[in-house]
Amino acid sequence: MAIISRFHRYRGQGKEANEVNVSRFGEPDHSLFIATNFWSFRQKTKITDDEGNVVYRVQSRSISLHDKTTIKDAKGNLVAKVERKVLTLREYHRVTMADGTQFDVSHELLRLISDVANIKGLGWQLRGNIASLNFELYDIDNSVIAVVGKKLISIKDKYAIDIYRPELEDEVVAVIIALQHQLRDRTNKSKPSNMVLNMLPR
Repeated sequence: MAIISRFHRYRGQGKEANEVNVSRFGEPDHSLFIATNFWSFRQKTKITDDEGNVVYRVQSRSISLHDKTTIKDAKGNLVAKVERKVLTLREYHRVTMADGTQFDVSHELLRLISDVANIKGLGWQLRGNIASLNFELYDIDNSVIAVVGKKLISIKDKYAIDIYRPELEDEVVAVIIALQHQLRDRTNKSKPSNMVLNMLPR
């Protein structure tokens, strides 16, 4: 079980924290859970806690050229905006937090094997299998911030996020949403019909 847990970090709500995460970093402060259905043009995602309470709401429109996404807390307050940037030599998503902090998530972060990547603007580092969204987030001092695990088989994109630095939770959520959209874009590039839809004006 420990071997599987090392590479598969996902766990369901109400379940015990991943045993490898606990052995390496201790018990997380708390965990969040994401479930996204990418089959609709207007994607609405709820991010919940262990008791199923909504903590964040995410909304985006998949046929927008700039793939504009808004993240709000349970009270409706703006947390962050995520937007695809396409008029550059490389495609990337820019995240703007409610306080004005900005950082970028680019295709350069997404490789097919286990890797290390830096998030420019935050000083954070991602370590693990980034392409499958099973990875760890570290701050500039090499302290773990969060551990992310994706469910292997599901009709929806499902993730479990073990939070070790609760004061950075908003940024963690924004990073994961941006990465999720990057991976979706990579998949859509192989589907001609989806490429056409993504180029339609909002």
